[in-house]
Amino acid sequence: MQFGQTVLVLRQLLARIRDVMAGEGDTQARLERIVQVIAVDMGAQVCSLYVRRAGDVLELFATHGLRQTAVHRTRLAIGQGLIGEIAAKAKPLALADAQSHPSFVYRPETGEEIYHSLMGVPILRGGRVVGVLAIQSIDRRRYSDEEIEALQTIAMVLAEMVASGNLVGPEELASSEAIAVPPMRLEGARLSPGFGLGVAVLHKHHQVVRRLVAEDTAVEHERLRKAVSDMHGQLDVMLRANGLAGSEHADVLEAYRMIAEDVGWLRRIAEAINTGLTAEAAVQKVNTEIHAQIARVSDSYLRERIQDLDDLAQRLLQHLVGAEDRAQRLPPDHDFVVVARSLGPAQLLDYSSSRLKGLVLQEGSANAHVAIVARSLGIPVVGQIEDVMARIESGDPVIVDADHAQVLLRPSAALRRIYERSSADRARRRAEYTQLRDLEATTRDGVRISLNVNAGLAVDLQPLSDSGVDGVGLYRTEVPFMVYEQLPTVEVQRQLYRHVLDVAKAKPVVFRTLDVGGDKILPYWPHGNEENPAMGWRAIRVSWDRPAVLRQQLRALIQAAAGEHLHVMFPMIAEVEEFRFARRLLDLELERHTSIDQPPPLSVRAGAMLEVPALLFQLNELVQVVDFLSIGTNDLAQFLFASDRASHRMSERYDVLSPAVLSLLRQVAERCRAGNVPLSLCGEMAGRPLDAMALIGVGLRQLSMAPPCVGPVKAMIRSADTAVLADFVSHLTTLRQASVRADLRAFAHDHGIALA
Repeated sequence: MQFGQTVLVLRQLLARIRDVMAGEGDTQARLERIVQVIAVDMGAQVCSLYVRRAGDVLELFATHGLRQTAVHRTRLAIGQGLIGEIAAKAKPLALADAQSHPSFVYRPETGEEIYHSLMGVPILRGGRVVGVLAIQSIDRRRYSDEEIEALQTIAMVLAEMVASGNLVGPEELASSEAIAVPPMRLEGARLSPGFGLGVAVLHKHHQVVRRLVAEDTAVEHERLRKAVSDMHGQLDVMLRANGLAGSEHADVLEAYRMIAEDVGWLRRIAEAINTGLTAEAAVQKVNTEIHAQIARVSDSYLRERIQDLDDLAQRLLQHLVGAEDRAQRLPPDHDFVVVARSLGPAQLLDYSSSRLKGLVLQEGSANAHVAIVARSLGIPVVGQIEDVMARIESGDPVIVDADHAQVLLRPSAALRRIYERSSADRARRRAEYTQLRDLEATTRDGVRISLNVNAGLAVDLQPLSDSGVDGVGLYRTEVPFMVYEQLPTVEVQRQLYRHVLDVAKAKPVVFRTLDVGGDKILPYWPHGNEENPAMGWRAIRVSWDRPAVLRQQLRALIQAAAGEHLHVMFPMIAEVEEFRFARRLLDLELERHTSIDQPPPLSVRAGAMLEVPALLFQLNELVQVVDFLSIGTNDLAQFLFASDRASHRMSERYDVLSPAVLSLLRQVAERCRAGNVPLSLCGEMAGRPLDAMALIGVGLRQLSMAPPCVGPVKAMIRSADTAVLADFVSHLTTLRQASVRADLRAFAHDHGIALA
């Protein structure tokens, strides 16, 4: 239904509801007519209204479509079933296949087993949940945002009628205030996935500098030197205590130390001491000045680095003024969630313990160092929540639901039970995935699927041994370029790539050459403002204009891979000639390496990323020149649909599980198979079990994903039959609909395929 049509239908529907509400008959009779009107006008077979009763119970008060004998008989506790979950979370829920949802509870007296889709909204009055309004349909219907909003509007109109006291006495309505009040819901951005429960600990760590004027500047210089040395030593101790020594976390922490030194941070502090300030006053002065400078800069990368400097400044002050250890003020017997305006990676490690269950930030981004460290430690993080320090008080119960980019403040007991149950389910699934570690990713009909990981930090390579994956399908080489303050030399790059190969322990690693530009800006590399940076000067286009940078990287890779198999992949290829250009540079560096009598790699294979649609029309030529091909669905999908994947409004508009995309991927798989060219896929699709199931159905046999996704995808593979799946997906590519996601989910349910 189009937006204009939805508005018109809603207006007409509200007019009819008002007529019924003002008409004759008792309240029960009018409710029964209202649910019938809603069902008919919204094209649903069922409309039901549940009213909250004392004792945390939702009672079915009126229905059109379900059995009338269930009215006043069917009851669900707050948090029980889908209706109870809507009430507990005070949030709408729209499902194309409700019965496959883990919270679904079947009530045989209702006769609802024939209905698949469900959309429900809470009925709110005065900030309290007083009921739930839901519609259901036989078909697997995908409800639009406009339809959800329309049902919410109808629920708002019905709220006064439900809460009037004619259905349930006012004493009963007021008897369960605690569970009726929905938790405060704060929306933000997911910086690290997962969820956790705990009491809030507010991060307010700023030392007060009382001694400002130095008596002896030489003494202050020595105090600064010792404080810097102690700070570095403390960081090393924290790394070892958290099991991070030797990991890429050490490189992250070392990187922000290097950032501080490269921008002259310590030199500026020393100069401030020379003016007659104490060491701590000098640190505070320089930090204030840097804050003022960065505040005028729009570049997001530099803004993230200011937090690293802030972390260092506070840590230095802690060593200089002898501040109390923050960990001593943590709640002694409770799990906790840290709430902060911003946080540095070392500050996160200050809190790190088995009781730290989440992090809530007012600022932050997915590329911030604290987010990188949190993801690797399995700590959920939600950032970009406005005024969070003023909205959460120390000791408040908090649920960090990073999977849905939200924070639930002071949740009800019922809502906590839901998340605790989900947490237990996750723990159970993780245990099951651990048991799969040493088993091959082979389908029930014996087809072997190669599972690999995407990585950008050495710590991401841990699953190579922990999860039994086959290798690294995508190693993002740009990460070191982004954390260094100048272009890394060939020797620095060689050491980095050698370390990656050593950690991989002979398993193949596909190194993607430098993919910068777009949203990945190098702080030391001048760049202009582009209206469409994702389609601008980035990746291979930068290398085309600055071939020396690519040649240095290829030189470092060749040197690092001495005695190893080297796999190099070139990104953002739009023309076959761009790949030929990159391949020529690779051949030149191989010739140069041979001429200086250095041990060469055992073999060198060069591939391309398929992420620009123009390359789809050059496949016949492309497969003749590449050694392998990898599909990058993140960019490919946004270019196909002309839909910015970073846009919140557009993120759910188009579905990669559409007949068009699946048909395209099947054609690519068939063409590569005919040309004997290995094909993989390294976009986010590969890490979602349902999407990965579809990819196997179109013929993909090599998938690369984020490390945490390996277990769920392997479980799916071992429960699927590729022959049956391929026939079904082939049928789906002929359908005329925007998405086949619901069809695939129903297929998985019917065939016992495990989906997380």
